[in-house]
Amino acid sequence: MSNPIVPLTLEGASVLHQMFHVRWDEWRALDSHSRHAIVQEAQNWLETKEGAEGGEQTAAFALLGHKGDVMLLHYRRDFLGLLEAQQQVEQLRISEFLESTTSYLSVVELGLYESTRKIFDELDARGLQQGTDEWDKAVAEQLERQKKAMAVRLWPEIPESRYICFYPMDRRRGEDKNWYQVPFAERQRMMHEHGLIGRRYGGVVRQVISGSIGLDDWEWGVDLFAEAPESFKQLIYEMRFDEVSAVYAQFGTFYVGLRVPSEGFGHFMRGEPRSAVE
Repeated sequence: MSNPIVPLTLEGASVLHQMFHVRWDEWRALDSHSRHAIVQEAQNWLETKEGAEGGEQTAAFALLGHKGDVMLLHYRRDFLGLLEAQQQVEQLRISEFLESTTSYLSVVELGLYESTRKIFDELDARGLQQGTDEWDKAVAEQLERQKKAMAVRLWPEIPESRYICFYPMDRRRGEDKNWYQVPFAERQRMMHEHGLIGRRYGGVVRQVISGSIGLDDWEWGVDLFAEAPESFKQLIYEMRFDEVSAVYAQFGTFYVGLRVPSEGFGHFMRGEPRSAVE
């Protein structure tokens, strides 16, 4: 029997998170007419991106705490689309009052631990050998079928949930605990158990996992969307007791914010947060 070491993955939308501080002193120093014109331009741009199809959207979020004031979340079909989105933001006049604090680049990813074992077993039963052209072609055909079946998850629309929680994460690669040296079957078992927790929150928290190995400083980015922030705390707390998280997970900085629809952006810039998000 062939031994899968690396789980197969499916990749979809390209993702860019941009976090900004607003230069409030400079903004308030503008005359009201200029502020109105600048906000209207930004709102018009954001409105067109909110209404785009899955995999092509942008949404704005008001961040809580010192890590930033605004986060823009971009989904695009490829990295060129992300570059266009980034430069479109830079061309907006409001960018003169936005100071970038950080960003995160990734690609929507579906890990296929369960399917990888099934595919390897099936191809092995057909007498195919790893490393051959026949094997690679058969794997590609299997992945293409799965990609079509999972298109909605690979090219998602940004949920209209009230709250977002974003954080990057790694799997441990230390001398004592190294996820990448654990046998495939053990990793498959742990990921299955890990996934069961997430499924229990399926009607409460929407998860979008994106891969960033080779693209950014961490290995994955996680976006959680919910109607109440307590849902993030409950889900992540429960997962802390899961073997994958308790033993092998490392977490980066958490960003939590509220969705600011295009029609509320002017209220946000006027310091009217309740009107901005409701």
